Amino acid sequence: MHFWTTVFVLCAVWPRALSVTRYSIAEEMERGSVVANLAEDLGLELGGLAQREVKLDIFHNKKYLDVNKKTGELFIVEKMDREHLCPKIASCFLKLDVIIESPLRIFNIELGITDINDNAPHFRRDRVELDVSESAAPGERFSLPNAVDPDVGINTIKTYKLSVSEHFTIEIQTGSDGTQYVDLVLAKSLDREEKAVHNLVLTAVDGGVPVRSGTANIIVNVQDTNDNPPRFDKQTYTINMTENSPIGALVMKLNATDLDEGLNSEIVYSFTLYTSEKTQDVFALSPNTGEITVKGTIDYEDMKFYEMHIEARDKGTHPLLGQCTVVAHVTDMNDNYPEITIQSVKSTVDENIPVGTVIALVGISDRDTGDNGEVSLSLNQNLPFILNQSSDGPMHYKLIVSAPLDRELVSEYDIILIVTDAGNPPLSDNETLHLHLLDVNDNAPQFPQSFYTIRVMENNAPGALLSSLTAFDPDLHENQYLVYFILEKEIANTSMSMLFSINPENGNLYALKTFDYEIEKEFLFHIEARDSGSPPLSSNVTVHIIIVDQNDNAPVIVSPWRAHGSVVEEKIPRSTDKGSLVSKVIALDTDSVHNSRITYQFLQVTDATLFSLDQYNGEIRTMRMFSYRDPRHLRLVVVAKDNGQPALSATVTIKLSTVETAVKTYSDMTEEPLGYDIFSDLNLYLVIGLGSVSFLLLITILVTIVLKCQKSGPSKAAPPCRNSVISERNSTIADSTLVSNDAYWYSLFLAETRKGKMVVRQPVPKGSRYIVSSLPRGTGLTDSSGSAASTLQVTDATLFSLDQYNGEIRTMRMFSYRDPRHLRLVVVAKDNGQPALSATVTIKLSTVETAVKTYSDMTEEPLGYDIFSDLNLYLVIGLGSVSFLLLITILVTIVLKCQKSGPSKAAPPCRNSVISERNSTIADSTLVSNDAYWYSLFLAETRKGKMVVRQPVPKGSRYIVSSLPRGTGLTDSSGSAASTLQGNIVFSDSLFDS
Repeated sequence: MHFWTTVFVLCAVWPRALSVTRYSIAEEMERGSVVANLAEDLGLELGGLAQREVKLDIFHNKKYLDVNKKTGELFIVEKMDREHLCPKIASCFLKLDVIIESPLRIFNIELGITDINDNAPHFRRDRVELDVSESAAPGERFSLPNAVDPDVGINTIKTYKLSVSEHFTIEIQTGSDGTQYVDLVLAKSLDREEKAVHNLVLTAVDGGVPVRSGTANIIVNVQDTNDNPPRFDKQTYTINMTENSPIGALVMKLNATDLDEGLNSEIVYSFTLYTSEKTQDVFALSPNTGEITVKGTIDYEDMKFYEMHIEARDKGTHPLLGQCTVVAHVTDMNDNYPEITIQSVKSTVDENIPVGTVIALVGISDRDTGDNGEVSLSLNQNLPFILNQSSDGPMHYKLIVSAPLDRELVSEYDIILIVTDAGNPPLSDNETLHLHLLDVNDNAPQFPQSFYTIRVMENNAPGALLSSLTAFDPDLHENQYLVYFILEKEIANTSMSMLFSINPENGNLYALKTFDYEIEKEFLFHIEARDSGSPPLSSNVTVHIIIVDQNDNAPVIVSPWRAHGSVVEEKIPRSTDKGSLVSKVIALDTDSVHNSRITYQFLQVTDATLFSLDQYNGEIRTMRMFSYRDPRHLRLVVVAKDNGQPALSATVTIKLSTVETAVKTYSDMTEEPLGYDIFSDLNLYLVIGLGSVSFLLLITILVTIVLKCQKSGPSKAAPPCRNSVISERNSTIADSTLVSNDAYWYSLFLAETRKGKMVVRQPVPKGSRYIVSSLPRGTGLTDSSGSAASTLQVTDATLFSLDQYNGEIRTMRMFSYRDPRHLRLVVVAKDNGQPALSATVTIKLSTVETAVKTYSDMTEEPLGYDIFSDLNLYLVIGLGSVSFLLLITILVTIVLKCQKSGPSKAAPPCRNSVISERNSTIADSTLVSNDAYWYSLFLAETRKGKMVVRQPVPKGSRYIVSSLPRGTGLTDSSGSAASTLQGNIVFSDSLFDS
């Protein structure tokens, strides 16, 4: 029965509680002043009021009023300043609710606060200096500071007054917001020579009683002429912008023009004094470009439009200015979240609380306007509670129990109230009412990061701590106890649990093995954290292990190749030019990019002035040409260091032997004839031979003259035998010369080359002899089939070979006089794709009279100079001529010596035995001498398919000439001796195949 009585009373008083009672008082009333008697105005009994709980809810952060429960009077607790409560607002109201319980009643009260004239006008600047050009025309306006009066209505500024002046007057303008602005108007032309400074006083007067005023000193400085002020396109600019525009956003760009030149045309933009400080706090004006940008927060609820007064002033000696007004209208955005106010709440209730009991009184509000300010309240869960909206007060709700509560089923409730506005997009806020809910396991563990990258230095110790992965669970008790473990994943048949382990209690991650960057660079797996709740919740995180490289691998020298610990031997011609490539050291390092950067330097060098080493590419080049003072054998020790800390290195020792060859790189080759060194070996031998033969010729002539003058006697010597010839010969021809100088060998060489064959001389082991043979052009030490597949076009296929893998082009034979001087090679490079792609290059070769040989093909054989080059040709002709004269002289001497006055008693010469002692300029390795007998003998033996071989006679300067079959090897000189009988010529099967 009592319950239904309470409900009836609430229903009866609720509509009346939502009616609004209004009062009005003046600001600055003293404390304790009575505003009204609420008991009389609201029809309350004083006796019952004292027994009931009365609460005063003021919608402000400070308590200005209170209720006397004994008298029912509403009195002032704190003085109220209208300018503080309602700045720049004409109507000022203070809203409050009076809540009376038992029974519950709510009364809405609005307290209007009227303004009194308690503030005098004041200027933001009490001293203003104006620079006015003497050329200023009457009627020109100048901005003056406007006064500020926080009062409203008639108590605010009413008018402005200017001290008496014949040159200036003022004109008052009223802005769109009702603010009065003052312009100083020039009434009469100024004359700086008559009066340079004008001191004026501007007075602002309000309309209150008593009248209050404020003054400012205006000092006008008359400046010299600058007759063209800046001008704007418009006097007033109107723009629309949205609230909450980002800081730095461009609002607009002003463009004022000045017809003057120089400094008088350069414009500086600035806000005039008409622009309020609040506007200047929100907008920034660039003085040079005139761009207006946002520098503060634009809030529609704070100010709906902004008015900016801007002047453009030039930089003349006496600057002129132009003015314009920019009005920015702010468009409302749904930027204010709706608010929930809990007016009354019960934090604890009995489980047998009746259905329909009010748990809380809730109020909602939104500072936005229109649809953005329309709000609604709702619950986000299916709970045994409902919200009832009052018909008289749409902003007030009651939270009521809608179903029986049972603590054994649910011991605690979190009731979330959600308020949402009707904006686009809608904004919402929520408030939670807590009713002693016990903890539930509704929060899964969370890691601070979703992805962990852990760098591990290689060569780590097994069991090293890598990182600590800790998750957080906001639940309580057993719901927050976490267990960590690695999710199994196999990489190359290896489980992650064999590589890493994690402490299940604290999440410390350990490595179980030593990692090597060159083998394993990274690992990717997952770690799960699971709580101890029922049911348990879990989450996992991805762990990326990156193995960091250490400098644990020393460089390995791959070029020039040599066996482990051996020394590289290279050959280099002594005629090598300055800057020529001698060798190139290449080292590799299997470490990472940073540690594998290799630099090269000399560790030891025989002559530091002779070679240079590029520290980056390892190229060894000559710094100068070789001289006769340089040693023939040089030793270089090159060290290759990596970029690690500490640096590791490898060394290579290169032994260089200089040989008498004229080497010149292809890139340095020109068509100039080769300037031979007159002191090269061949030329030196030819000169010595020419001098020696000339000297012998002279001695022979002298001997002949002496013999001619003497009386000849009988000759006792037997004539030489025609069938036995012992030849003694000296030679200055290099052992590596393939073709001798006699006509037969030259014709033989030409015949073999016309057949497409090549004449090759091979040294005999354990001796100084050679075997000369002819081979087909296709026969070589390297397979040319690969290069043929890579060659599109070649002038002479018998002259060049191309390696199909490294692209090296080499000569297959020596050049002859029949080869063209200009050769054309077209090389194609193909990849291994399907279809194959290719690229071609055309190489034009021009042969010149130079001895060119690539460094890689150098051997220890001295350079075979062209016997028909200019210097050698002259030396050979001279040597041959002198040799011929010497031969004629010797023959004449023999004839003279053999002549007798009477018949000879000696036995006739044996036709089968001929001993010949001869000197020759043909090299020891030359097979055929120059005399006619040996020439005919050689022709006869070669026609039979045999080969003539000459062997030196031990302990003498003579030779034994033998003919051998072509298949007989010359591995030992004793074998050749077996073919001779006591110095006689023995002919066997031929070894030479023409």
